[in-house]
Amino acid sequence: MPTAKRSGARRARTYDPEKTWTALTAQVRALSAAAHALDADRLALPSGLPGWDVRLLLAHVVDQVEATPRLLAEPAPPAARAAVDLPAWAVSTAGIADRLDERTRREADRIAAEHGTGPAAPAAALDAAAARLAAAGPEAVRTDRLLPHRFGPMTALDLTVTRLVEFVVHSDDLARATGVDIPLDRGAVAAVVRVLADALAAKAPGAAVEVRIPPYAAIQCTEGPRHTRGTPPNVVEAAPLTWIRLATGRTDWAVALAEGAVTASGDRADLSPVLPVLA
Repeated sequence: MPTAKRSGARRARTYDPEKTWTALTAQVRALSAAAHALDADRLALPSGLPGWDVRLLLAHVVDQVEATPRLLAEPAPPAARAAVDLPAWAVSTAGIADRLDERTRREADRIAAEHGTGPAAPAAALDAAAARLAAAGPEAVRTDRLLPHRFGPMTALDLTVTRLVEFVVHSDDLARATGVDIPLDRGAVAAVVRVLADALAAKAPGAAVEVRIPPYAAIQCTEGPRHTRGTPPNVVEAAPLTWIRLATGRTDWAVALAEGAVTASGDRADLSPVLPVLA
């Protein structure tokens, strides 16, 4: 289980390398199995992400699986310590949407060139990427190794945790788009819930609202009167998958409230102005 330590004004959570690696490889296996179940018709379905069909979504997943071995092969950045933590990574992703789309389309072209354009191509590319990731082994979860990243140096372990976010979110995207059942690893879901909760606390600092995502996380956020004893006056509660969808813009706050998927009590318990935290 991750633990939390005091880092300035914010609690910085740490993640167990072995459990993180186990969760990562389990979720990649689940994605690979799903990719093998897709025919040409399902690959052409809209993914739910703007401008991407399922084939493009899988190209993006392949690129994200490749990220860890690719960055491990690059020279370590000349920095004394990591410049980017997980909450900073999460709230920075919205600014690279255009570049991400371009990169994903290039990756789709590469997959077509190397594996063909048939329905088996995305699964073959994902299998090859997964094999390269598996070969990285313990290097992928080292806490003392810095890797280059577009937002600044990041530890190998933190980068691996960001991959958990990618793979859980896109497993859910893929399952909803295609109807294929994709199991979500419990350890992976726990880590993703915590990353996104901590990102909310960083984006909206304060202690006026308590956000609960049982059984994995509870954080305080939003400026206002600080609660110290008894039942908090402003409480938001959601199930893990609902929280992940809210935090990544897959579910709208008002819709989730109307459907009873999230509960919010108190005058300040409206998170719509600060959602999503990762887009």
